[in-house]
Amino acid sequence: MSNTIAQLCLVSSLTVLASASAFAQAPAAAAPAAPAAAAAPGSCPAILKQTFKRLQDDSPQDLCQYSGKVILVVNTASYCGFTNQYEGLEGLYAKYGSKGLVVLGFPSNDFGQQEPGSSKEIADFCYNTYGVKFPMFAKSVVSGKEPNPLFASLIKATGKAPAWNFHKYLIDRHGNVVTNFGSKVTPTDKQLVSAVEKALGS
Repeated sequence: MSNTIAQLCLVSSLTVLASASAFAQAPAAAAPAAPAAAAAPGSCPAILKQTFKRLQDDSPQDLCQYSGKVILVVNTASYCGFTNQYEGLEGLYAKYGSKGLVVLGFPSNDFGQQEPGSSKEIADFCYNTYGVKFPMFAKSVVSGKEPNPLFASLIKATGKAPAWNFHKYLIDRHGNVVTNFGSKVTPTDKQLVSAVEKALGS
């Protein structure tokens, strides 16, 4: 990723840190944890046969619970110039969730060390600042030689590893990785929204 994007993230982090410190003065509201749904036996595509800890409480989550849904997987960070994309991601989830879309957030400290906090700090920040309700998972590695198993599969399927925070992968209802979008492509971008709507209709 270019020095320009890195500088944007570092400058923007000062503003976000100031906002986060304000929340630290009062008890943070706990982010709601959605109950896990059971997947139908034998219906889970290979890419979802994995388990990750839920961000809020480290409870193991079987990704097979999202079988049959259109899935937008995003690597996130709290102190980046793209962090405000949380708002757009939550908007997508709110608008299309009833039609079968789920957004899965994977915090990572891989890029610019812009996700340094604990699981509780990340969860509180996401909920208090952006009202995030879509599923979030414990911080993990998403790039390099040893990305987490889901991202390893996504990278293999697309030939494209995240180059920065907020890279996005779209998985259809059958478990096929249909496309991916770089950090600069916002959740409201017409290209991304169109791809989501097409996947929902298939």
